[in-house]
Amino acid sequence: MSSDHDHGFKIVPFTVQFIPEVVQFTDQQIGKNYYSLNEMSQNQKKSVAPTGEITSFILLDANQKIQGLRLAYPAGNWAHGKGNKLRPDLWPFALERSAYFQSLFITESARGFGFGPMMSQKSIAVFKKLGNLGVITHCWKESPGNTSFKYLSSFGFQSVVEHPIYWVDVDYECTLDGKPCRCTAIEMSFKL
Repeated sequence: MSSDHDHGFKIVPFTVQFIPEVVQFTDQQIGKNYYSLNEMSQNQKKSVAPTGEITSFILLDANQKIQGLRLAYPAGNWAHGKGNKLRPDLWPFALERSAYFQSLFITESARGFGFGPMMSQKSIAVFKKLGNLGVITHCWKESPGNTSFKYLSSFGFQSVVEHPIYWVDVDYECTLDGKPCRCTAIEMSFKL
C-alpha cells in the first residue's frame, strides 16, 4: 500500500461529474436500482463537509473507469443508512458527532491490492480532521464468505445490534435473494 496510484489505479474524491458513472457501477456491483441517479446525487452532496472537504472516494483504473467506491458521510450530513433502523442509544459516541460509512464496493479485478482499506482510511482522515468522534455503518450479514463483517471487524468496528430484513423497503433486485431483499444488517461502530 505504497500510494494512491498502485497498479495503475488511483483514488480520487467523489465529485459531481462522476455521479452517472457511479450509478452504473453500483448497478453492476449490488443490483440494479439500489441507488437511483437522484439518490446518488444526494449521497454525493452528503459527502461534502461544511468545510468543502469530500469524505467519499472512488477508485479509477488507468482508463479512468470506476473500479471502486467508498461512500462516507461526515457527522451532521446523514440521518440513517439505506434502511431506517438505527440504535444511537447503544453507541459509544453521540449521533451528532458520528460519521457514517454507507457503502464500499471494489470490482473483482481490483480486489486484493488493499484499495478498500485505503479508501476507508482517506474518509477516516477527513472525519478526524472535522472532529467526528466515531463512524457507524451497517454491514451485510449474508455477504458471500461474510466478507463485509470480516472486513469491518479487521478494521476495528464493533457489533452493536442486528437488524433483520433491513433492506426490505429498498426497491431493488438483491443479488442474493431477489426482490424484496430479506437480508440482515449488523449495525457496527468504530471509535476515532
